[in-house]
Amino acid sequence: MTAPALPRLSPETLPAPPHLPEIARRLRDRYLPDPPRAQRAPEPLDGLISTILSQQNTAPITRRQFAALKATYPRWEAALADGPDGIETVLRDAGGGLSRLKAGYIHAALAHLEATRGALSLRDLRDLPDTEVRALLEGMPGVGMKTASCVMLFDLIRPAMPVDTHIWRISTRLGLTPEGWNAVKVERWFDRVLTREWAARYTFHVSAIRHGRETCRARNPRCDQCVLLDLCPAAALLGPKTASEAAMLGS
Repeated sequence: MTAPALPRLSPETLPAPPHLPEIARRLRDRYLPDPPRAQRAPEPLDGLISTILSQQNTAPITRRQFAALKATYPRWEAALADGPDGIETVLRDAGGGLSRLKAGYIHAALAHLEATRGALSLRDLRDLPDTEVRALLEGMPGVGMKTASCVMLFDLIRPAMPVDTHIWRISTRLGLTPEGWNAVKVERWFDRVLTREWAARYTFHVSAIRHGRETCRARNPRCDQCVLLDLCPAAALLGPKTASEAAMLGS
């Protein structure tokens, strides 16, 4: 007799662990005890383009490229008219990689807005329901779930929950989500289990990313400095075994 098959876990069925609020509280207290006040962007299209630029880019390069675009194209209609080659030149001169690919995404997004909405603006998204906003954003060329969620969270002040590589890594190490899940599944799970309130999700997103950059790093994680050490099943495998090892890692 064969054993009955175990049910497959999905983002829609995996329950939230009882200590998830404690994880959120510790991350908030450590990395973002005073979150900023919510403030919607004057033009969410700026946020979309900046988010496209941020993909596989550092924050300083993203800011430099976006500033170069705005200086060259005070209105996005000028970028649309200049074409992907012109946008690529601006990005390449500002530094940073994937200039051709991102120029193509940006021009395609602008062309899509012009063709489908007749205006290069996303200001009216502020008055639409979350489901319509997400559908419109993800229907644009080069815009996936994470990019749409970033625009919703940071520019439209909606309770989205973008999952980047840091949050994906932390979620896996803490045993919150299965190792085989990709970032899309992890985001769907967080979107279901986290409080649907902007400030809580903004704080969790930002503090978790900072935790991933500063402490729960991909290589040589600083487990001895982790505020979640006693809640992390991976710490025994990743962290230093003795005080002497911890001292060597910190040297």
